[in-house]
Amino acid sequence: METQSQLPSPQFQLKGTTFLRTCINGINALSGVGTLSIPFALSQGGWLSLILLSLVAVVCWYTGLLLKRCMDANPSVRTYSDIGWLAFGFKGKIMVSIFVYMELYLVAVEFLILEGDNLQKLFPSSGFKVGSVSVEGKQMYMVLAAVFILPTTWLKSLGLLAYVSFGGVLASAVLVLCVAWVGAVDGVGFNQRDELLKLQGLPTTLSLFLFCYCGHAVFPMLCNSMNNKTQFPKVLMVCFVASTMSYGSMAILGYLMYGENIKSQVTLNLPTHKTSTKIAIYTTLINPITKYAAIINPIAMAIEEASRLLATRSMAILMRTLLLFTTLILALSIPFFVYVMAFTGAFLSVTNCILIPCLCYLKINKSARKFGWELVVIVGILVMGFSVGILGTCSSIKEIVKRL
Repeated sequence: METQSQLPSPQFQLKGTTFLRTCINGINALSGVGTLSIPFALSQGGWLSLILLSLVAVVCWYTGLLLKRCMDANPSVRTYSDIGWLAFGFKGKIMVSIFVYMELYLVAVEFLILEGDNLQKLFPSSGFKVGSVSVEGKQMYMVLAAVFILPTTWLKSLGLLAYVSFGGVLASAVLVLCVAWVGAVDGVGFNQRDELLKLQGLPTTLSLFLFCYCGHAVFPMLCNSMNNKTQFPKVLMVCFVASTMSYGSMAILGYLMYGENIKSQVTLNLPTHKTSTKIAIYTTLINPITKYAAIINPIAMAIEEASRLLATRSMAILMRTLLLFTTLILALSIPFFVYVMAFTGAFLSVTNCILIPCLCYLKINKSARKFGWELVVIVGILVMGFSVGILGTCSSIKEIVKRL
């Protein structure tokens, strides 16, 4: 990052993609591990918090539009960090990059916790012993998942790791269908009703909702990849509507099935002996393995570019190994999937999805700083973002400390 002091040349052009392909890529960016915890988020806030899910979706859709308007101000803008550079100079680019990389790093940590939780669900009695140290259950599976993933992190080119975006979208759809099948066919039923509103749990609920829509870092690249960039606002609309329908369906299904007994990941509630459960868990397990290297690669490349010591292949492999090792240590130390996700949503997703787009837009577009409905809306979003960020971060840290 330190070697880049200006925006890239506008002469560089990505191969154009169609409207449909961009929609699929966008939905895949928004559809992730948040699907598993959305029922838990609903259980924390009550049925009326579904209104907040829609509100968060609308706010994040609007801030996505603000990013597009920032890009329109300078055709040289290619990435999210370029928008930070355009608004606040080199320091702005560095700060945006740091927040994006921190979010990616914690998502990688979440992947390892996810693997441990769901493998323990399938094989609850496994474990091994090294000398006098006994490693059992979730911790063992996190270590094994890290060992399995490690070779993929050594590949600088992700061409060998490429996956079709449609596969990610399909995986989310399969997960929702499997949960619905368990409820409707496998005998669990949809009998839980529970509370309409729980004020105490709303910070956690909002934090998890925001995590579900943390795709803003890839929006500039998706826009630049299009044949017709003027259609990008329509792409955002399709992506957010489709994702909200998916998240809402999973939230309602899971909460109706298990109510207050819903766990941090809905797959952990499903009956293990059912085929639909195994399909859901295997689908859940495959995605982190295929995506971990893609998530961690931007961080590794930034470190390599900033340090001449990592120019050799062996040093680059060592650095990537250490990077994975640090995520494993953090996952083993704080193995609380839903509260790590809530912290990520409250602190980093709020920053990347709400605060940065609004602040950059106000800085770049002078007319937006004139008093009017647009300024009122943006200031309102900023106030909401800061409030949710502070309350959600404090709440998630409190829950993590309580469980340590």
